Amino acid sequence: MTTRNEIARRIESLLDASAELRARLAARPQGEAARDALRQWQAQRLQREHADIVANPLYSKTALFFLSDIYGPKDLSRHEEEVRRILPVMKAVLPEAGLDTVADAIEVNTISESLDTDMLEALGQDVFALDIDKWVAAYKKVGRRDDRERQIALIASLGRSLDRLTRKPFIGTALSMMKKPAELAGLSDLQSFLERGYDAFRSMKGSSAAFVRRVTERETELMNEWLPAERVAASN
Repeated sequence: MTTRNEIARRIESLLDASAELRARLAARPQGEAARDALRQWQAQRLQREHADIVANPLYSKTALFFLSDIYGPKDLSRHEEEVRRILPVMKAVLPEAGLDTVADAIEVNTISESLDTDMLEALGQDVFALDIDKWVAAYKKVGRRDDRERQIALIASLGRSLDRLTRKPFIGTALSMMKKPAELAGLSDLQSFLERGYDAFRSMKGSSAAFVRRVTERETELMNEWLPAERVAASN
């Protein structure tokens, strides 16, 4: 069983990787603006692609949270130093499931940031005038199918982590205890993420597995269309 200290070390390692990616982004002309434009466009693509799920009353609250916070433009790892400062509080207050959820969220952010950095390289100035053809062309140019698969798997894992939180006794109390330290550390975004994720998945009343499966299966189908797996002929 993974211990709190092991999860905390995982979080610190992910924050280190994210800091390196942000330094690389900062060295690019218009780096932040380009990254924000790309993420906003990708969030809109997700809204269009999954419009039927968003419109389903059973899933709508969770779908909007999922597409904006997990698979969308928000970036919890921007608060790297604040997360490091509040990590001892999280270790003391949150159960392992809560710490795992934070780690999964930061890992999703980290791999997404890495993929987005390569997308920016492929797009150049087209990032400020994006359409689906330009985006898919860049997606294919970047490749990295293994990382795309990992991204989807992590998103599914994060969905399951949030679902597990809703089944833990006293998690609502633990989140309330985190609120003031998080605000003092400048981590209202992280606190809000955990609270809204908890509320969103709790609202589905046992339907979260079907929801996560629908979203990730559809994204996997698109990945297979844009980045077909290499088929190597068997040799005798």
